[in-house]
Amino acid sequence: MNVRFLVSRLSAALAVSFGLVAVGMPAAHADENHLDTVKKRGTLLCGTDNTTPGFGYLNTKTGKMEGLDVDLCRAAAAAVLGDASKVQYVVVTDKSRFNALRTGQADVVFAHTTETPTRESAVGVAFLPVTFYDGTGLLVKSSLKAKHVGDLNGATICTTQGSGTEVMWAGYLKAHNWKASTKVLTYQDTDKLFAALNSGRCDVMSTDKSALAGWKGNASDPKAFDILPETLDKSPLAGFTTIEDPKWNAALRWVIYATFEAEEHGITSKNLSTFLTTTDPYIAKFLGVTGTFGKDFGLQPDFVQKVISSVGNYGEIYERNIGPSTPYAIERKGSLNAQWNQGGLLYSPPWY
Repeated sequence: MNVRFLVSRLSAALAVSFGLVAVGMPAAHADENHLDTVKKRGTLLCGTDNTTPGFGYLNTKTGKMEGLDVDLCRAAAAAVLGDASKVQYVVVTDKSRFNALRTGQADVVFAHTTETPTRESAVGVAFLPVTFYDGTGLLVKSSLKAKHVGDLNGATICTTQGSGTEVMWAGYLKAHNWKASTKVLTYQDTDKLFAALNSGRCDVMSTDKSALAGWKGNASDPKAFDILPETLDKSPLAGFTTIEDPKWNAALRWVIYATFEAEEHGITSKNLSTFLTTTDPYIAKFLGVTGTFGKDFGLQPDFVQKVISSVGNYGEIYERNIGPSTPYAIERKGSLNAQWNQGGLLYSPPWY
């Protein structure tokens, strides 16, 4: 990875960090209504990664953050503040993402995070609906000629600090009795992780398969890398909020569900207006034309409309960031990330 690219990325990250210092937001208290706090501030502080292509990534050509997780930040801002642009991205790493929420630096985090019981019980966060079903994979240089995970016994494996993958590998090596020469090195983020693989400090880059697809697709020569076929564990990825404010979590949970439900009914950012005069009472209530969903959540009546018009339904978000027309081309059809009525697991409860 060239120096100019790294300097550009660092400068942008520092700019975001300094913006946070200027905000000077204190840690939220358990008795504080977080929804009202965000409305009063007028800006959503959204924690996300800037080193995971397709999910949370700083596009150095445009100077803008982009990706599926970034669009979810924008969806939350659209629902809560009526404007998807009223979001400040707080750059987090696997190691810092939970602390950013606890210290009040972020209102919500969408950062390629696996939902686990320890994180809800011991760490104390409340997860939102799963927005991508993933699993731990392995990226190697094609020159290594590795075909399966068993070929890596004795290799140097790299992953990110504070990640579930780091914990997984500690158990995997013991469970499979791999050679003592096998090493696991950790780095701050996937940017440094890929640089370590590229430079030869690591034989293997191990993290969620979607992130590996992003880095392979973003490489100067994608054919120089292989993603091995094995998926070593489950990684249901979801955003999260503080556990102390269930009303805040509930509002954002249904914002995510809204993107699923809109896709199920064929409502897109392009045809939204045609549904606003529907005679279908279910759709009218879902879109806030009738009913009290917005008021009940402390949001505007048209919050679902704001979300769809700003970022689209889940399918639009997926296709724009990681679909077949992108360099990452992560197949959705036939995968767990398809809608429930197409064999997948994406599913919104009914909007009654």
